[in-house]
Amino acid sequence: MPTIGVKRDLLFQELGKSYSDDEFQNLCFQFGLELDEVTSEKQIIAKEQGSEQSDGASEEIIYKIDIPANRYDLLCLEGLVTGLLVFLEKVPLPRYKSIRPKNGMQKIVMKKSCLQVRQHLVAAVLRNVTLTQDSYNSFIDLQDKLHQNIGRKRSLVSIGTHDLDTIQGPFVYDAKPPEEIFFKPLNAEKEYTGNGIMELYSNHAQLKQFLPIIRDSPVYPVIYDSKGVVLSLPPIINGDHSKITLDTKNIFIECTATDLTKARIAVDTVVTAFSHYCSEKYVAESVEVVYPDGQTFYYPDLKYRTEKVKSDKAARYIGVEQTPDEVAKLLSRMHLKTEVEKGNELLVEIPPTRHDVIHPCDIYEDVAIAYGYNKIRKTLPQTMTIAAELPLNKLTDQVRQELACAGFTEALTFSLCSRDDISEKLGHDMKTIPAVHISNPKTLEFQVARTTLLPGILKTAAANKKMPLPHKLFEVSDVVVRDNETEVGARNERHLCALYGNKSAGFEIIHGLLDRMMNQLEISWDANKDNSGYYLRAADDPTFFPQRCAEIIVYGKTIGKMGVLHPNVISKFELCLPCSVLEINIECFL
Repeated sequence: MPTIGVKRDLLFQELGKSYSDDEFQNLCFQFGLELDEVTSEKQIIAKEQGSEQSDGASEEIIYKIDIPANRYDLLCLEGLVTGLLVFLEKVPLPRYKSIRPKNGMQKIVMKKSCLQVRQHLVAAVLRNVTLTQDSYNSFIDLQDKLHQNIGRKRSLVSIGTHDLDTIQGPFVYDAKPPEEIFFKPLNAEKEYTGNGIMELYSNHAQLKQFLPIIRDSPVYPVIYDSKGVVLSLPPIINGDHSKITLDTKNIFIECTATDLTKARIAVDTVVTAFSHYCSEKYVAESVEVVYPDGQTFYYPDLKYRTEKVKSDKAARYIGVEQTPDEVAKLLSRMHLKTEVEKGNELLVEIPPTRHDVIHPCDIYEDVAIAYGYNKIRKTLPQTMTIAAELPLNKLTDQVRQELACAGFTEALTFSLCSRDDISEKLGHDMKTIPAVHISNPKTLEFQVARTTLLPGILKTAAANKKMPLPHKLFEVSDVVVRDNETEVGARNERHLCALYGNKSAGFEIIHGLLDRMMNQLEISWDANKDNSGYYLRAADDPTFFPQRCAEIIVYGKTIGKMGVLHPNVISKFELCLPCSVLEINIECFL
């Protein structure tokens, strides 16, 4: 949940009323926010520096306010003030629009080479803007918040803002080898090449974290004006030539991205918040964006869309009694202009500031916020139920108890592992394993969701090699298997895995453990193999020693395998003793 810091006195000035800290905290709660901390610039700097010295810092009171992660429109003072004033019914809902000037529309052309790095572009123009030092600081801070939040540290979205009067369109969005890029970065005193920029900011406190986004790319994205002046090197830094000052009147906004939807949200958020300072309020100027394939788009579109919901359904979900007119009024206070159509049907208009509204349940939530959570009457459930443990969890606890009684120690391992852990180290080909892959793994150890408990048990044994022999470990947990027939494309399975490691493999120990489990589950040995109980069937698996592996068949269905591990598997998991293992799916016993 992002936190914004706003000056208390400036906030109260914009709201047209002063509040005590408790009163403002209550107002935040009513609006679905939280006043996290009351501090000052002096205290903030002293805390960051770890000392009481903060020379020159202001003692002006600052409110730290927690904002829901999906409410991008509240990430700055301007959006927060507008939201609160509409909520308090002090001002009407603003109407945002994007205009296309008949003469002099700005244009930006994307080159094909950009598709290698950041393949999407959105732009906008704010005309006749009047900025103060506070609004300028808020403008810069909002961009930073969007970079960190929806932009995922600029990897998905990077926003550049420029003084339009210092540059000349049409603009070009290109991608060039770093040695061919020359420009003076923001607040620098001389020109650098693309490689020079990487060296210059390699130790910069804020910018060094963004360098890896494009550093290894053969070409770097760059934006020029018609005279060859560099506007920015996204997603790293803007050029010094077009930097915004307090005297800036016309602002050109460009947003390069790897995700078009997020780029549009980012630009809409900046435009709707700061069009407040335009001479013609809440109006932005469109920019013509031409893609390499010749397609032309006009941004920002600032589109409004409508959703139809039932007022009685919304009230019933929340547990309140409200007429359609009352529900419509509540939604209008939450920046969702609503009209009552026939009967109890509501026509809800969703503005470009509310990109978080993507489903009727989001609308119902806003009804609850506007009504007030504390005002919802507490009631007993209309149906009486008796809580009971899920059969699978009950079976799991019973299995754990029996395994512990057999002298095995329980392990709890990570649900994620590397690709090699479930494939190459076990002698399998990754292409044949129905694994769920993590799209942006943070480390090489967490690339996929585990499809077997065996790697975790083997890693645990390897980390405890100094413990006295024999090593007897088990785990009863979920694995994840890709399944295209399920709604989410994957399913969980509850597995049991046990390992015995000693100077000899001890296959009879694992076999005895299986027999004990089946005896407790009242599943008899099926000597005739007529699917009336359980039996073993020879199997060939590269994870196990040849002719030392068996499938476990229960009522005609294969539920797992047991056997002596192959020496290659043992060595790849840094073990030096022979091991026998058992792994079965226990869900089939229910």
